[in-house]
Amino acid sequence: MLNVIFEDNHLIAINKKSSDIVQGDKTGDIPLSEHVKRYLKEKYDKPGEVYCGVIHRLDRPVSGVVLFAKTDKALSRMNEMFRTREIKKTYWAIVGTKPEKDTGTLVHYLKKNEKTNKSHATKFEVAGSLKSETEYKLIASSDRYFLLEVEPHTGRHHQIRVQLASMGCIIKGDLKYGAPRSNKDASICLHARKLEFMHPVKKEPITIIADVPEDPLWKAFEKMVVENTK
Repeated sequence: MLNVIFEDNHLIAINKKSSDIVQGDKTGDIPLSEHVKRYLKEKYDKPGEVYCGVIHRLDRPVSGVVLFAKTDKALSRMNEMFRTREIKKTYWAIVGTKPEKDTGTLVHYLKKNEKTNKSHATKFEVAGSLKSETEYKLIASSDRYFLLEVEPHTGRHHQIRVQLASMGCIIKGDLKYGAPRSNKDASICLHARKLEFMHPVKKEPITIIADVPEDPLWKAFEKMVVENTK
């Protein structure tokens, strides 16, 4: 079942589960884009092929807001807004180590290794690397874990995962970047919490928030944040 958290004539947003893939890959698993097409076809009783444009992606083990376009016009305009960084993306990450500073901006140069599907972060530019910038803030703590609110200012491969790991704050369950153990459901504790942007057609401000996964640790942190903001 799709968890639809926003829909109008131009856009549809899904709260993605960590097991879902956004677009088809070599696994052959049915991607979210196809599930959205099926949902639209059935809901609106549409004949023939249904349009669903993939605007952006999340890594498979990541949960949270994924936005799709229902029209070609919306897709082209949203793609341009992502390219020019007019979209504000906010993530939540659960890490096992408290950062030295409660707030900060991480700046690295990331280089992707195609063979291992990993990115490597360096402080200085190297051949083939891309500058990466991520802002973070500590917003909640438990006995063993820490919740960071993260805002990436660039859109590099595995950006949040590798930059947090580079400062010693490895995301819970992220074996690829040094976590000591996996999560039971193979997820990593990174959640695309919020998207904020100007609607590509209506020109109205839009904010889309995705509830955290149905997991005791996630729910405990969400409750802490809500109580702290009252």
